Amino acid sequence: MICFTTSARRWLSGLTAGLLWAGLAHAHNYPDRPVTLLVPFAAGGLSDVVARNLNVSLARHLGQPVVVENLGGAGGAIAAQKVLNAPGDGQLIFQAGPGELITAPLANAAVKYKSEAFRMIHMVGAVDMAILARKDLPASNVDELAAYAAQAAKAGKPLTYASVGVGSFYHLLGEHMARTIGVPLMHVPYKGGAPAIQDLVGGVVDIFIAPFGKPDIERMRTGQVKMLAVLSPTRVESVGSVPSVNESKALRGFNFTTWAGLFVKKDTPEPIVQALHKAITQTLAEPAVRANLEAANLPAPKPVSLLQSEQTYRQAIEQFRGIATSIGLQRQ
Repeated sequence: MICFTTSARRWLSGLTAGLLWAGLAHAHNYPDRPVTLLVPFAAGGLSDVVARNLNVSLARHLGQPVVVENLGGAGGAIAAQKVLNAPGDGQLIFQAGPGELITAPLANAAVKYKSEAFRMIHMVGAVDMAILARKDLPASNVDELAAYAAQAAKAGKPLTYASVGVGSFYHLLGEHMARTIGVPLMHVPYKGGAPAIQDLVGGVVDIFIAPFGKPDIERMRTGQVKMLAVLSPTRVESVGSVPSVNESKALRGFNFTTWAGLFVKKDTPEPIVQALHKAITQTLAEPAVRANLEAANLPAPKPVSLLQSEQTYRQAIEQFRGIATSIGLQRQ
């Protein structure tokens, strides 16, 4: 048994208190150097658009530059692990959504972290989703897609669907759709939305269930891709000619949106979390920021409290874990 003398205990107590006060002092001086906003996908996708519409204003409110870094791979898990391997000092902010933080740990055995290892500071956008298809796919709506997919699978050539990586939200949705229509589909993972869209335009893959923004609407308008349906319960004003999945027989009720939030490690000191929350809510309240995101079909949410952000994240964890269980998702 190790016994401490009274003087040793006092020294240890003083050391602990000193370290605590040093940590608090650092937190109150936050940030004292440039901050990195980490995006878990390649440049050019919707996540990148959100980050580059936020970083300049966020830097102004934090008083330090905010540098956007793109790090794709493994459905966002590589970037997520980088955040967890870094100090919890708020210098590395993670822009992420349900795919990176919730479905990746459920589907990918190589992912060792849990959703609860992160704390959401604030949601920064919720995006409508659609079923996009290559321009020459012989289907113009969801029911025709289901029929053609069944025909292709019967011939031994299942349709392919893109995702942004194994275990990503889009991977989960592809599997969920395959089970819903009762037809096998072949998964083709990419390192981000931009390369997936590039191959969809090139006819390399058949479909991509993904969030859509202004560039996707333009691709549809110019005939580079088809938009077979939106996953919203009703039609979306920006693409009013595109039906909701609820107008189909095959995928009625297949309603989903995706979102992005700004996260830090769970153990980040509370003063830093508070400072980040204040800066983010100030950024989201700026008319120019909101207008830029709206123009990209990425409407910014209204500022909410930290408690509301945490509740939203907990509810999302429960929702997507429930979906994974319902489709029998296995970690691979």
